[in-house]
Amino acid sequence: MLEWIAANQQIIYIVVLMIFVGIEVIGHVPSVLHTPLMSGANAIHGVVIIGAIIVMGKAEPGNYLALILGFLAVVVGTLNVVGGFVVTDRMLEMFRKKKR
Repeated sequence: MLEWIAANQQIIYIVVLMIFVGIEVIGHVPSVLHTPLMSGANAIHGVVIIGAIIVMGKAEPGNYLALILGFLAVVVGTLNVVGGFVVTDRMLEMFRKKKR
């Protein structure tokens, strides 16, 4: 484990830095922009699903780890996209005028 950490030390630093930058960026987004940004994030995650499907298609038939991880990526990504659009739709409902 320690050898892997030593070999990937720069990547670990980059990931930790990305986490802190992401928290700072998201924390300073005004409330008005959350709905459009969520829709954009859902569209981007759709591209991630397509990428996971492509990776699964290119995996060797005997590589069960890659196939299982790819399948999990597709399932979790799909849940994220659908859930994000449901939440976005509910948020947009708040701005619509109610019918009398």
